[in-house]
Parts: sequence; C-alpha cells; structure tokens
Amino acid sequence: MDLPAMTDRNLALFERAKQTIPGGVNSPVRAFRAVGGTPRFVQRAQGAYFWDADGQRYIDYIGSWGPMILGHGHPAVLEAVQKAALDGFSFGAPTEREVELAEAIIKLVPSLEMVRLVSSGTEAGMSAIRLARGATGRKTLIKFEGCYHGHADALLVKAGSGLATFGNPTSAGVPPEVVQHTLVLEYNNVAQIEAAFAQHGADIACVIIEPIAGNMNFVRASVPFVARIRELCTQHGALFVFDEVMTGFRVGLGSAQGHYASLIPGFEPDMTVMGKVIGGGMPLAAFGGKRAVMEQLAPLGPVYQAGTLSGNPVATACGLATLREISRPGFFEALSAKTRTLVDGLQAAAAAEGVPFSADCQGGMFGFFLLPELPQNYAAVMKSDGTKFNALFHGLLDRGVYIAPALYEAGFVSAAHSDEDIAATVAAARAVFARGS
Repeated sequence: MDLPAMTDRNLALFERAKQTIPGGVNSPVRAFRAVGGTPRFVQRAQGAYFWDADGQRYIDYIGSWGPMILGHGHPAVLEAVQKAALDGFSFGAPTEREVELAEAIIKLVPSLEMVRLVSSGTEAGMSAIRLARGATGRKTLIKFEGCYHGHADALLVKAGSGLATFGNPTSAGVPPEVVQHTLVLEYNNVAQIEAAFAQHGADIACVIIEPIAGNMNFVRASVPFVARIRELCTQHGALFVFDEVMTGFRVGLGSAQGHYASLIPGFEPDMTVMGKVIGGGMPLAAFGGKRAVMEQLAPLGPVYQAGTLSGNPVATACGLATLREISRPGFFEALSAKTRTLVDGLQAAAAAEGVPFSADCQGGMFGFFLLPELPQNYAAVMKSDGTKFNALFHGLLDRGVYIAPALYEAGFVSAAHSDEDIAATVAAARAVFARGS
C-alpha cells in the first residue's frame, strides 16, 4: 500500500508567493536568504508560540521583531482591539484615544513634551530628521554604521572612505547627491564623533543613534560615547536623536534613555523615535521631543508631515492596552529575570560544549554572538561566523525554537515565555552546540 506523499505547505506557499510578491516576502529578512531554507508561513500565534502552515509549533523569540512584549493574543489587548474595531477602523479625523496614547507615552518618557503619531518606524525616523533639519536650519546628519533607522533614502548609507567623510548609498535607487549630507561614523568611536564636530559642527542638524543597536544583533552604546555625543550636540547646537523604535518600552519602562539617565546625571536626548511596543503589534510609531522643536511641525510650523492612517483608532487601542499592562508593578523585573535566565543558559550551554559565545541583554531584549567577546561596533560584528550561525539557526528551528533568521538581528523575550520554554530553548541550543555547529 502506497503512503500519501508528505507535503510542505510552507514551501508551497513560498513558491506561490514568489509569483506575485518580490522574493516571496514583504520584508527582506523574512525570506531566509541569509540562512537558507524555506521561510515559515505563520498560521496563528498564542502566548510565546506560533504555528506554521504545517501545524508545527515554535517558541517565538522574534515576537514580530519586538512589539509582542506581552506575548501573542494577550486577553486585555485583544479585548481592547475588538472593542475599538466595532467602533470603526479609520476616520481620518482626531480621536480621544490618540490624545490618551500621546499622554501615556509622555508620562513614561520625561524627555518628551509633545509627540506626533505615525504608522511605521521608517516614517517616524524620516520625519524626525526632517524636523531636526527644519528646526536647526542645517543640513548635515550623523548616523553610525550598523544602526538602522528605516529605509528612507538619506539613511540607506554606508561609511565613507575615511574619517568623518560623507557616506555612499547602500541601495540602488538612491542617488549619491541624496546622501551627500549624511555622515556615517563608527559606533562607540569617541574620536570620530569629535573629529566630525570639529570639521562640520556648524552645519550638523542632528546625530541619530540606536542606543542599543538591535540591527547588528545587540550592541550597546558605551556610556562615555553617549555622554560625549550629548556634550557635543549641546555645544554645537545640534539635536541628539534617540531611535528607540526597538528599545522603547522594550528594555525598560523608561526605555533605553531611562537606562542611560541612570548612568549619566541629567541625561536626555532632544528627540526620540518610537515604534513596535507602543503599537502592541499594530502599525503605529511616533516621534517626539521638546515643545519648542515639535511646534515647528505643521500645522503650527513650516515643517510638513502628514499621514492618512496616523493615530489609527484600532492601533492606538492596542498600544494603550499594551502600555497599561507593562506599567504594572514588577512587570519589567520579571521580564528582565526571564531574559537573563535565557542568556545565562545559552552562555553556559556554549561553554559546556567549548563553543565561542558571548551574549548580552536588557529588559526583554537580547543578543548573542559566536565570538569570545561582545563586539562594540559593526566591523567587530562582521567577524562573526555566518556558517556556524546558520547551522545553529536551523538546528534550533528543527527543535521548535524560532530565532531571527539573520546573524545581525536581536531577539526578544515576552512575558508569556515560561521557565519551561526557556529551559527547552537552552537544551535545544546545547544539543546543537554538541553536534558541532
């Protein structure tokens, strides 16, 4: 008797998707191009897990790339979204809930006096830079290699050929003249930022940074580095922009800037970009800062920014419910402890099998490298062994653990992850390490 052939619905869906969607995906990292193999098409998710098109369950450590800090389908968030949807999907007019969300964000982040809600991190980053240029009347933007601030043209830049030189486009379709005012410097390099201000200080509108860079896995900005940028921006009249799309309300209730304020007396950025957690998994982001800067935005000022779906009523309901839950006493202490248990467990598993490994975490965000020491910049991150990472990724995937399908992406723990989930993850990693990944 012939048995029916096994079918892989993930593969079938991927082949079908490639006929109508470039690369078969709507965001490049989902395609598994970096690690090889077939991407998993998610059918549903609940708590710390998702199930793919074949019904296979995975422990989820990407959490929609950060927003699902409570886990998938949290009852309070689900109830808020369902109630909001009954009232209407979109109005193109103001709602009370937009005001409530803005007030909630400002209450939790002392550096913010006003915020503007938008729909994506890219939109928020792009708008913050335009506002910084408009408010200062200057052109030059400084960013750091390995930091990602969205796919706006002026930000798709790699480092130039020498110290404090202007960058070159990293994407086709971005003319060189579009990035002629973007300086790309090395992360955690104090000498370079000092040289850039010495050479270009009078024309620098802003410095934008991921305070914990989650797009070169997990790399912290050193305290001296952040403190010196703050000093230089103040001295030269430039704005210091914290891109907290990933870290905002993910690494702590005060976000990354709250962490740095605890280490640098009086520290505040001038502007902040947020996303992910503030939308709870719905398309929502924001940028904000001091009143004098934010009032340069239309309709009050000359800097134009608009969005049909900005402050969407369903997304704001989702975000508000999420912020309420993570503001409960003890939430971040418990989340941080879970994340630390995972990181320490992975470190111990690698050490037991003689695998070079380093890891770090803050709040519910973590990262690891198949390197003996934590890298401090993009060049050091690039020394990671991609082949060994790919073997680890697929080894974990085969054991029901889903981490980011790319060497340069951070991971995320949610409140829904149990001690058993973390123990199973560590056991799976040790099995892969023992196999010689």
